[in-house]
Amino acid sequence: MRRPRGIGYTWTFTLDDNMARRGFFAELNRQLKIAQREQEKRQRLALREQSADARRREQHQKALVRLGSQLAKAQAAERKRLEKAQREAYLASREDEADAKSEENADALAAIDTLLQATLERDDYVDLNTLRVTAKHPPFDRQDLTWPITPPAPAKRPTAPVLVIPDPPTGLRQIFGKRKHEEAVAAAQASHRRALKEWESGCAAADELDREALARHEAAEERRLKELEREKARYARECRAREEAVVQQNQSLDELIANLGYGTPEAVQEYVAIVLGNSVYPEQFSVQHTFTFDASSAELALRVRVPEPAKLPTAKHFKYVRASDEIVPVPLPQRECKDRYTRAVHQVALRSIHEIFESDRRGLIRTIALEVVVSAVDEGTGIRREVPLVIVGAERDSFLTFDLTNVVPEKSLAHLGGAVSKNPYLLLPVERTGVRRA
Repeated sequence: MRRPRGIGYTWTFTLDDNMARRGFFAELNRQLKIAQREQEKRQRLALREQSADARRREQHQKALVRLGSQLAKAQAAERKRLEKAQREAYLASREDEADAKSEENADALAAIDTLLQATLERDDYVDLNTLRVTAKHPPFDRQDLTWPITPPAPAKRPTAPVLVIPDPPTGLRQIFGKRKHEEAVAAAQASHRRALKEWESGCAAADELDREALARHEAAEERRLKELEREKARYARECRAREEAVVQQNQSLDELIANLGYGTPEAVQEYVAIVLGNSVYPEQFSVQHTFTFDASSAELALRVRVPEPAKLPTAKHFKYVRASDEIVPVPLPQRECKDRYTRAVHQVALRSIHEIFESDRRGLIRTIALEVVVSAVDEGTGIRREVPLVIVGAERDSFLTFDLTNVVPEKSLAHLGGAVSKNPYLLLPVERTGVRRA
């Protein structure tokens, strides 16, 4: 949204709205980062499955299956021993399951504890040229139409008749059997003529079948060729549409890069959206960003919404209880939950400021006014509201002198003159008075 303000403009942009408001390149980059995170997660699981603990768990499972098979075949004398072994294998497999859940839980807690470190290990600058795309066309999906239809086989034809003339009589039969021979020859010739007519009729019928089959084949081939041309034209249109979309997207990217060089508000807005979309948080601590860029003062007003304390893991680890055959969580002390949530909120504040300033190599954003809030239900009114947990301002030149690898986030926020909630875990709002910008 754009509205006049002095000699500049104020731009508001919300990252958690639909793609049209998020910005095409911001959404594209965000989806790429989410896909990378999922791939990294699959790789971690694969490495874990290759570990010694995973092999031990697999061995326990195989032993359980093997003992079950042996138990079904065992005699009474062996049954008791096998039942005991099967029970031990089952218990071991359940304990392995609890260990696996504990490992996943430990990974989740570690990810929350290192929110700031995770961004310090990489450069937050986004090279917009990496978002340039090329057209990728799928194979032609009607290859079946490219092959000619097999011509029909010729119709079966009758065998041509052969005239067989009786042998002439010999000896005395030559004198007295001449007439009979002539009659036999005449009969053979008459039979041959009839057979010849039947053969010709059969050949004519076969020729007619061939002509009909050929006509059907030619018609089918004509339909195939016409459909092939239609499908080729459709495929060509789809390819052109993809290529035109790529050209348009790359042209928009070129325009964004050029405008960012000039520092136009629209380009700054889009670039900030890309940077914040590039900041992928753990699944157990997802955040949402809303920001407003004031071009006249070069200030970014950034609001970061963090999850409620109840959304964070509350288990220290998991254990298997044999008596109830259940895997149950061992809860974290409330003090540890409180401290973890508080540290996470403070880390999010520093991380957000760091990501914007580090990624903005041109120095287009000079100051950041940051709020970290949580959406929660007010127990007094029952109405959901946003509770501010951190309010802080930062000047670019001053903040970039910080060595964030050695800071205590709470003390850094105090150094910046920020105001922080006295108890974020209990959703106590920050006191807004006395906030200064360092």
